Amino acid sequence: MPPASSKASAQPAGALTSASPSPAPAPAAETDTRLAPGGPGYRRMSFALFASGLATFALLYSTQALLPAISADFAVTADTASWTVSAATGALALFVLPLSALSERFGRRTMMTWSLTVAVLVGLLVPFAPDLGWLIALRAVQGAALAGLPASAMAYLAEEVRPKALIAAIGLFVAGNSIGGMSGRVLTGWVAQAWDWRAALAAVGLMALVCALAFRVLLPAPRHFKAGSLRPRVLARTVRGHLADPLLCRLYVIGALFMTVFGAVYTVIGYRLVDAPFSLPQGVVGSIFLVYLVGTVSSAAAGKLVGRLGRRGALYLAVGTTASGLLLSLSDSLAAVLLGLVLITAGFFAGHAVASSSVSRTATEGRAQASALYQSAYYLGSSVGGALGAFAFHSGGWAGTVLLGLLAVLGVVSVTLYGSHAARVERRVLVAAAAHH
Repeated sequence: MPPASSKASAQPAGALTSASPSPAPAPAAETDTRLAPGGPGYRRMSFALFASGLATFALLYSTQALLPAISADFAVTADTASWTVSAATGALALFVLPLSALSERFGRRTMMTWSLTVAVLVGLLVPFAPDLGWLIALRAVQGAALAGLPASAMAYLAEEVRPKALIAAIGLFVAGNSIGGMSGRVLTGWVAQAWDWRAALAAVGLMALVCALAFRVLLPAPRHFKAGSLRPRVLARTVRGHLADPLLCRLYVIGALFMTVFGAVYTVIGYRLVDAPFSLPQGVVGSIFLVYLVGTVSSAAAGKLVGRLGRRGALYLAVGTTASGLLLSLSDSLAAVLLGLVLITAGFFAGHAVASSSVSRTATEGRAQASALYQSAYYLGSSVGGALGAFAFHSGGWAGTVLLGLLAVLGVVSVTLYGSHAARVERRVLVAAAAHH
């Protein structure tokens, strides 16, 4: 409310006593117009971002379940074919920061729409790649296009959703990622078994097209976006500020390490399952990715986990679950391997949801850049994990891939323990300073 009029305050006392003026109206409480569960627009926003997350993961990892078929068609090894995945995730990691800067200037919804549109168009061209080189190049372009979506989506949610509902909203977006990763792989597995891997990639492209149309129709127009500057100095200053924040840096490393595990496991699991002693057909291998449904549940439940255990407690639970799954997957029993994948998936998606939502809550300015740095680290972890996981599998079999995953999990534990120690030291310093004064 503006201050009372200066003219009224300047009236003589007699003017105030000669009449009984009406009491000044009480200031109206500000209404929070951001989206909240049950409020108008929240359900549309949830469906729209769920669709965008579904399309993003379906496109980004569209070749992952098809790697054995691609290897056979082009007569290449697993570590060579894995570049059809690593090129896409690596390009996304490189382009997510510059495209997030454009979203600060032109808007989150605009950037997400264009990113998804270009990625879908490239996805419809990918099945016609004449050789492996062209396939890898098109996948890199597709990954670069998708880079405009994840960080912009996180920033959109941070701006348009009430803080208490933020973790749940981000959990739904991550759940869309898990459904996209699952449905894309299941779809490609069965289509490839019936026809070939090119038809499978075409099917994913058409599915993503439907998701992109739904996203554009459903997503509410932003009401709290404020355009920022595209000046390189401003962007560099914002990025330096985020990289100087110890908590944000720890969250970036945690996201990268979790994704290293996930990228390594799911890049080569198809090779393990089509070989002895399992010898599963391509369609069944694709159906293995139904375990992504577990990720949908664990990511959506991340908010409750943080409420009960705290952020560090939730991360430790995610780490323990992931490590248990890795060790269990060493068995030659198909049931044990499947249970191991369930635990790995649940742990990964829970850890990712906790870390990514913590980034959005920690950054008070330049949220798009903060989220972009997280996404860059996250997808760099996917690219490195996929390449190293395939190399480890080629060199030492599935045990080599599991060893890589366990080292990454140990890294998450080390970073989290260091964060706990740093927080205790900071508290002691503050207490000592207060006692001194």
